[in-house]
Amino acid sequence: FNDILESIHPDDVAFVINAEKFLTNFFSNTIAREKLLKYKISYCFRARLANGTFGLFNHQALMLTLDDQGKYGKSLNIHTHIDHLSFANTYKISLIGLDGEPSYMNLNPTDGIKSGIEFSKREIEIIKHIANGMSNIEIGEKLHISPLTVKKHRDTILKKSKCKNTAHLIKTAIQQGFL
Repeated sequence: FNDILESIHPDDVAFVINAEKFLTNFFSNTIAREKLLKYKISYCFRARLANGTFGLFNHQALMLTLDDQGKYGKSLNIHTHIDHLSFANTYKISLIGLDGEPSYMNLNPTDGIKSGIEFSKREIEIIKHIANGMSNIEIGEKLHISPLTVKKHRDTILKKSKCKNTAHLIKTAIQQGFL
């Protein structure tokens, strides 16, 4: 654990500390603590590579257990090198809801929950189908809704995420851990 902390780029240390503080408060004040097991947490930071340079990593965490007092138990943390997607850190946090919980994208740990984007379960389904290359017609057939409804969802998703097009949406969704 200390090796990971020591490898974080000095300019990103404060963000990681604020992100973890924000997440603790978020689950204490905004979402019931027992729901912690129903969220995947994602944010990026730069870390030192074996050659001494720094690369951008996506940190994803999933709490697996809580102790008897509802405090943190075991967690799974995955750090993925994502320089092939972007060199710029967004300094945002995403919370991906599991089992029907809402998801939140682009949370700013200094601004709080109001800065984030909340996607519905249906919107997350559509984002995943878009990422798989499905057309509006194919998505509509799969979800038993009209292609026009899919188009409206896509427009809403692009507007919410402030993405220019589908390619930008998919890149952002990967960076934020939705995909």
